[in-house]
Amino acid sequence: MTMEGFTRTEIETSGARIVAAHGGKGPPVLLLHGNPFTHLSWHKFAPRLAQDFTVVATDLRGYGDSEKPPSTPNHESYSFRAMAQDQVEVMAALGFGKFMVAGHDRGARVVHRMCLDHPDKVERAAILDIVPQHHLFNNITQAWATYAYHWFFMIQPAPMPERLMSADPDFFITKKLAKTEKGLSFFGREALEEYKRCFRNPETVRAMCEDYRATASVDLQMDTADFAAGKRIECPALILWGATGSVGKHQRPAEVWPKYARNIAGMKALPCGHYLSEEAPEETYAELRAFFSARN
Repeated sequence: MTMEGFTRTEIETSGARIVAAHGGKGPPVLLLHGNPFTHLSWHKFAPRLAQDFTVVATDLRGYGDSEKPPSTPNHESYSFRAMAQDQVEVMAALGFGKFMVAGHDRGARVVHRMCLDHPDKVERAAILDIVPQHHLFNNITQAWATYAYHWFFMIQPAPMPERLMSADPDFFITKKLAKTEKGLSFFGREALEEYKRCFRNPETVRAMCEDYRATASVDLQMDTADFAAGKRIECPALILWGATGSVGKHQRPAEVWPKYARNIAGMKALPCGHYLSEEAPEETYAELRAFFSARN
C-alpha cells in the first residue's frame, strides 16, 4: 500500500536505513507513527496535508520496513535519542535543515526527545496522545498499569516476550489494537494488513521490545537528568489526546505537559480513543493543518 501522491524512498542514516514516503509542496512537515504501526498510520489525511506542506512520513527504526539494528546490552540502539537522530538525518538528506513535526504514541516520544536534543531543527512540534515517560514512571497507577500492561511485559528480558508475541502474531496485534467497543472498525483494511505483515517478522517484534526496554532504562535516565537540569521543549507545541483513551481518562495531560514544555500553543482532547489519526482523522487533520499553518 502506498499513499497517493507520495514517493517511497530509503535513506541511510548514521544509525539505520530508514524508509520514508514524501510528497507535496510547501514548508516541511515530518510525521512519526506509533506502536505497532508504520508510516501508513497517517494515510487517511497525509495526502490532504501535502496540498499545503511537503510531508515526510517515515517508519521508525525497528518498525515497518526500516532497518532493525542489533540489540545492545543497555538498549541504547533503540533509545528515542537514536530514533530522533535518524529522523533529523532523514530530513537533512531530503534538503530540510529545519522542519515541523508531529508524532503519535512512540513517535510522539521521539518528537519530545528531538525537541530537547535538536532545538535548532524543530520549528513546531505536535505531540499526540502521550504524557512524558518521565512522568509516567514516577506516577504509576493501577488504572494505567492495567491498560498499558504491554509496557511491563515487553521490557522483560529477551527472549521471553519476543517468543510469546511471535507465537501467534496476528492474535497479539489484533487484541492489542481492539481494546474498545469499536474493535478494529476504524482501521483502513489495507493499512491494517500492512501492520500485521510487519508484525509477523520476528525481527520487528524484537525491535519493538527493545524500544520499550530502552524507554524504561536509558531513555528514563536521560529524561530524569534533563528534567533536573531544567531542559524543556522551547518551540511552539500542540498537545492533542483522545478524550476516551487512557491518556484522556487517566493522565491529566493538560496539567502534566506545562511542566515539560514552555511554549504550548494549544491543548485539546479529540472525540476518540488512542488512535487519533485512524479514529478521528478529520479532527486531527484540522488541528495539525491549523497549527502548522501558523508558523509565519
